[in-house]
Amino acid sequence: MATFLYALGRFAFRRRGLVTLLWVLIVCGVGAAAASAPAPPTDRFSMPGTESQRAFDLLEEKFPDSGTDGATARVVLRVPEGGSVDAEKAAIGALVGELGKAPQVAGVADPFTAGSVSEDGRTAYTVVTYEVAAPDLTDEARDALTAATDRAREGGLTVEAGGDAVMVEQTMSGTGEQIGVLISAVVLFLTFGSLIAAGMPLLTALIGVAVGTSAIAALGSALGLSATTGTLAMMIGLAVGIDYALFVVSRYRAEIAEGRAPQEAAGVATGTAGSAVVFAGLTVIIALAGLAVVDIPILTKMGLAAAGTVAVAVLIAVTFVPALLGFAPRRVLRVGDRRLVQTRKPLSARKLRRSEKKAAKLAARTSPNLSTRWASFVVRRPVVVLVVAVAGLGALALPATKLELGLPGEGTMAADTTQRKAYDLLSDSFGPGFNGPLTVTVEGADAAAAGDKVGAALKKTPGVASVSKANPNEAGDTAILSVVPETGPTDARTEQLVKDIRARAASLGASAGATEILVTGQTALFIDFSQTLSDALLPYLALVVGLAFLLLLLVFRSLLVPLKAALGFLLSVSAALGALVAVFQWGWAADFFGIEQTGPIMTTMPIFMIGVVFGLAMDYEVFLVTRMREAYVHGVRAKEAVVSGFHHSGRVVAAAAVIMISVFSGFVVEDEDLVAMMGFGLASAVLFDAFVVRMAIVPAVHSLLGDAAWWLPKWLGRVLPNVDVEGERLQRRLPSGPPPPAPRIAPEQERDLVH
Repeated sequence: MATFLYALGRFAFRRRGLVTLLWVLIVCGVGAAAASAPAPPTDRFSMPGTESQRAFDLLEEKFPDSGTDGATARVVLRVPEGGSVDAEKAAIGALVGELGKAPQVAGVADPFTAGSVSEDGRTAYTVVTYEVAAPDLTDEARDALTAATDRAREGGLTVEAGGDAVMVEQTMSGTGEQIGVLISAVVLFLTFGSLIAAGMPLLTALIGVAVGTSAIAALGSALGLSATTGTLAMMIGLAVGIDYALFVVSRYRAEIAEGRAPQEAAGVATGTAGSAVVFAGLTVIIALAGLAVVDIPILTKMGLAAAGTVAVAVLIAVTFVPALLGFAPRRVLRVGDRRLVQTRKPLSARKLRRSEKKAAKLAARTSPNLSTRWASFVVRRPVVVLVVAVAGLGALALPATKLELGLPGEGTMAADTTQRKAYDLLSDSFGPGFNGPLTVTVEGADAAAAGDKVGAALKKTPGVASVSKANPNEAGDTAILSVVPETGPTDARTEQLVKDIRARAASLGASAGATEILVTGQTALFIDFSQTLSDALLPYLALVVGLAFLLLLLVFRSLLVPLKAALGFLLSVSAALGALVAVFQWGWAADFFGIEQTGPIMTTMPIFMIGVVFGLAMDYEVFLVTRMREAYVHGVRAKEAVVSGFHHSGRVVAAAAVIMISVFSGFVVEDEDLVAMMGFGLASAVLFDAFVVRMAIVPAVHSLLGDAAWWLPKWLGRVLPNVDVEGERLQRRLPSGPPPPAPRIAPEQERDLVH
């Protein structure tokens, strides 16, 4: 691997014009394809294999003219205290008439004839049905709805509206990316001390994201990739794109500072740091592509799209980055380092080979920096550091034991929105279960009669507030019942009611003459969605961790290093979930983060965080521990190898983590609830994993294990292929140049090593 990438890096550096031209053509080609591609499809949520989805499919087949695809708006009206809707019949009739004349409206229900008046006579609602789906509604249609409700309010009525027709489409403002990129630029400049070096990771990351998101847009119509599919791809692609380029540029600078020729330095940087990038990228790709095991199409598409963007970031890091280095081979160094490199007289190949082992052993003791001093502290007090770090993450993880999962809806929106106000008015006037009715489908030879019998039985079921009359289709073989629970959509008792009805379906069908009874509706769909994710969590975790364990086993040729990496990940993701619960569910520091409405954590968050954070955690594990192993295989003692690894990689890993945290944190300011929650969760996870697990727990564990950390059974060592990520075989093939683990040392120390 290292030898192949070494040759690739040299080629890209030497033929930089050709490589740059190829990437320019790729960007232009994919961009043109995206611009000419049809509009992406709207999100269509489906869950194969669940009862809710089977019932939805049945309704589409048996009720083809039901108009279920059209958008709806539920306009809720309430009269002042002491009044009644009957007294406001003229005003309500005028509102219904005005709504019916609006563009794209298929029909408006009269609340008086439809029985949509509350028992106290103060609240009524009307349902507006549109000819098109919500994303296809024109601005004129939405404006007409708003204007009609505003005029009704002027007449003294309380009027609020809910439904997908009035759901303001939440879009990415771009503020998050801008904040992340700005902070990343500052961190890169402070790390490198060179505008050229700081600009390269930013440029290549933006190009990678552009290629990835454009490809998603170009393939959207053909593969059913909606506009939201690229959200995760953009977030992950930007973060890993900067990090991967950062590691290659950093290694190149180290090789140049050691006296290598620029082309040789590009080859070595691509062969060593590039190998780590490839394997780190593979762990992220495995984690994201593994979302397919959940068997929810929208999650599968998001995972695969993000995995593709990560693959693009890896390709750019090992091809385009060394090509860009060829255009500014020494300008990526600090000004002082440029002068030093230009005046330094390189050692002969013979003297460098003779000093290799001495230089490696001296690596941990020369040119100490903050990372070296921290690693030395941990090596001296590994037990204290390990106990404090584990206890701290454990305490942060405690709120995760109170994790409540849910899906966004009008009931979770901010209290000042018209959708939430309409939701609360209906809940207060018609009961909490009114906003989450269950749809029961009944199949049979005489579905209407069977449906009425099933409805009569369901009315006697504890937890059921009301049951509608059975509504059969034209063929008479399928009927629909609307069952209103006594409790709200997110109440645990509503979930139990769904389970009870399903458990009784066979006996109800037998007594009523029905062949099959299914329960669906939005509430049942959300319940099935949560159950599907819960059932898939352990298999997904086993698959991702198992495959990544094998990958790390190949990289480090050790059993304990992959095991330690996986356990550390579990600590960091648990602490991140705890922070997510404390802020988004309990409301701690909600004002600081601009969170208007607290509530259950998005059902998709745990599995998203497991997939994404595991891949990113393995990034830091690979980059940091590869340098430790690189020193160890060159003869450095185990504890000194820890310090040497931190000397070379600690600062760069810290910078990479700060960049990734800033990128993810920028998304917290977005209006999209899922994006903001995902940004906070991922930023917290990276913070805990990079600075607590990888920077504290990892060196402490390696110090305690010593040589045992690198133990591998001899029989397994013979079976496993040696991928040589640390570039040991590459170093033997190089005609000259210093060994990678040794940092640049002082001139007097250099003379001592030679003599």
